[in-house]
Amino acid sequence: MKITQVRSVIDYPERQRRTLEALGLRRIGRTVVHDDTPQIRGMLKKVEHLVRVEEIEA
Repeated sequence: MKITQVRSVIDYPERQRRTLEALGLRRIGRTVVHDDTPQIRGMLKKVEHLVRVEEIEA
């Protein structure tokens, strides 16, 4: 999964900021690649309004 941060974490709860940091995202426009696991899916569900997710072939 290709995950890109598209919105700022300013004015969002600390938990959402920490979730983005745990995913490896720290600023707008940054992109990371993670395996599609239930843990990652759960994290993305909590911050879906801040990121864009693209499915990629492994």
